[in-house]
Amino acid sequence: METKEIADKLVAWCKEGDFESPYQHLYSPNIVSIENDGKGENAIAEGFEGLKKKGEWWSENFEMHSSTVSEPIVAENWFSVRFEMDTTHKPSGQRATVSEIGVYQIKKGKIVREQFFYDQE
Repeated sequence: METKEIADKLVAWCKEGDFESPYQHLYSPNIVSIENDGKGENAIAEGFEGLKKKGEWWSENFEMHSSTVSEPIVAENWFSVRFEMDTTHKPSGQRATVSEIGVYQIKKGKIVREQFFYDQE
């Protein structure tokens, strides 16, 4: 699969609210997922097991009310997507709209790396 095809599928699933299908169909088993600069607790997840733990942590800590996803910008084996999410942080009850950019790297037809950039308060 070409980078644009992978990017378009990821965006289509995310727009439907399906955040699991991309992991099952588009991601390499050796995926590396990084939050911002990769520093801090839960900042780097490796492999499907790491993604599963990251997803569980997210579900335990955040309720997502809505989200929007931009069309991808593709450059050879890379693409980026803008996400905007209306969430509530469950432990504090604080509701916020968060905007982030996801940058994805493709190798051999699979996503091997993703990194998310956003402002941290």
